[in-house]
Amino acid sequence: MASFVICGKLYAIMNQRTQPLLPFAILIAILAVSTASIFIRFAQNDGAPSLVIAALRLTFATLILAPIVFAKHREELKRFTLNEVMLGAFSGIFLALHFATWISSLEYTSVASSVVFVSTGPLWVALLSPVLLKEHLARTAIIGLALSLAGGTIIGLSDACTWNGGLSCPALQDILHGRAMFGNFLALVGAWTVTGYLIIGRKLRANISLVPYIFMVYGFAAVALIIIMFASGSSPLGYAPKTYGWIFLLAAIPQLIGHSTYNWALKYMPATFVAVTTLGEPIGSAILAFFILQETPTLAVLIGGVFILTGIYLASRTST
Repeated sequence: MASFVICGKLYAIMNQRTQPLLPFAILIAILAVSTASIFIRFAQNDGAPSLVIAALRLTFATLILAPIVFAKHREELKRFTLNEVMLGAFSGIFLALHFATWISSLEYTSVASSVVFVSTGPLWVALLSPVLLKEHLARTAIIGLALSLAGGTIIGLSDACTWNGGLSCPALQDILHGRAMFGNFLALVGAWTVTGYLIIGRKLRANISLVPYIFMVYGFAAVALIIIMFASGSSPLGYAPKTYGWIFLLAAIPQLIGHSTYNWALKYMPATFVAVTTLGEPIGSAILAFFILQETPTLAVLIGGVFILTGIYLASRTST
């Protein structure tokens, strides 16, 4: 609850001084979302399946929001139209499918390939935004998008490629073959579904305040993930208290602070730019892994990070 109170105060300040604080808000979002991989790894090490982690992540986030929403935003909830509720449901389902497909892809393909395919999300947002949102990209933003996608690809391939007197990467047929192909397809579905989540969010956030919006979307996502979890034969019960603690932190920091800040920004920024900034997550994760897990980032991660940050900067020049 304390984390949400802090988050709420941040949003109140940002709503008063929106434009100057947009870069700061995006930085907060990237850093918060970057903690997700750390908390997920700790929960997985304690024996929690990935789908259970995802389902409880959204369930805890919704439960934390519930008392705030019903105490302060009940009247706005009553004013939701059927169309807004339906779009919110689709947004939540897209978010749930994003988590489910991307996490499941890791069981069939390499982390590198999965990251490359799921990182194409900003590209799909950029392609669909002119049609669905009437948002057109300036040339500088297109260059920024291309640089960020290149950086994401470099980071994604860094685990698969080696340097022994020359660069050696997996053959294309290994990426597009058998189980790996199915895993890559799941990761691509993860990119498509996060695209739907962001585009619907951009549309709805124009008329709905942040807290009721994320309560609705996270709630629908939690229900969808719970159904997927039980359908897979998993149970949310029987884990150590420490495991639930890691998942609670996953809900409080990456979800309520990170994802919610992205949703806040959707009211003021084009969906494509918000999508591009999500590519900063591997950079933040690498920094946190260095300090928490003593994992030193490779040269490829550093180079990819420079591409991503440059791309975000160029995109932001035409988006803020």
